[in-house]
Amino acid sequence: MVIPGRALYPPTVIPRKHGIPVAEIHLRAHHHYPLDLFAHVAGHAASALGIPATRPIPLPTQRSMWTVLRGPFIHKKSQENFERRVHKRVIKAWDADPVVVERWVSYLRKHQMPGVGIRVTTWERAPLGVGKQIYEQAMEKIRPDPEEIKALAEKIVEQELSATGEGGQSPEKCSTPS
Repeated sequence: MVIPGRALYPPTVIPRKHGIPVAEIHLRAHHHYPLDLFAHVAGHAASALGIPATRPIPLPTQRSMWTVLRGPFIHKKSQENFERRVHKRVIKAWDADPVVVERWVSYLRKHQMPGVGIRVTTWERAPLGVGKQIYEQAMEKIRPDPEEIKALAEKIVEQELSATGEGGQSPEKCSTPS
């Protein structure tokens, strides 16, 4: 009795809990078969690691065409057309720990199929309370030390006293004429 492997079937879909995106993997290839096969492997790897991921989403195929002369001299009317197609797929991952996502991406890069390109975009979330920490750090840079303010004030008072000492009155007794 032969028991077929799990890889023949689509990967297990793990439901999203919070809907927070953590990674997006773009796959590109000139032939669709290795691209679909590698997207299938990536989906199974995500489900094995417990990462909620979408199935491979096909993106528009990029098509480039060239016309080339067959011969250099007399055969002007005889031309060949060449075409290159780039097939694309995207897999989005949700609600996973950054360490697990990094392990998934490193696994995919290690077992990457020839002819399939990978571009990975990851998003990392800041911990709670990070805004308050940034605000406190900014205020420490803006707000100088009270001792520095006191020393600067004493220096200004001394400069004013020495300047008014030559003129006659001290700054405390100086009144403005009205």
